[in-house]
Amino acid sequence: MFKISKMTDYGVVIMSEMARIPGRTMTAPDLSLHTGLTVPTAAKILRLLAKGDLLTSIRGAHGGYRLERDPGEIVIAEVIRVLEGPVAVTSCVDDSHEDCSVETCCPMKGGWEKINRAINLALEEVTLADMLQSVPATGTPSPIVAGNEEHIVAE
Repeated sequence: MFKISKMTDYGVVIMSEMARIPGRTMTAPDLSLHTGLTVPTAAKILRLLAKGDLLTSIRGAHGGYRLERDPGEIVIAEVIRVLEGPVAVTSCVDDSHEDCSVETCCPMKGGWEKINRAINLALEEVTLADMLQSVPATGTPSPIVAGNEEHIVAE
């Protein structure tokens, strides 16, 4: 199965919530309340996104985190790269730093690169603003359990 990690999924959830009102400063407890993620999970992701220059960290009593750029300028590929590293479907594609034991004699060498480029291109074309357009307006949030993390979904 080819899928992003829970941490990256949660990162997109956090970024999307922050993008709903551009310019808004939010803390980990704020985001926990709005997304259903635990405060420690939200805090960890916020630190990583700020370190990756997607969020600005504001210190002080009224501090928190704010989007670094407009939601239409932040592509989903950036969020994935900050939280997971380069998108690489196999160990033999350009951005992968993994070694492959059969790389020198593999008949598929170079073949996966075409697929990897297509996936990266698709992720570069979807912005945070695009993600918000596909989400229905939220009603009263109610928590549900998904895996080991609690999420809030609109009813």
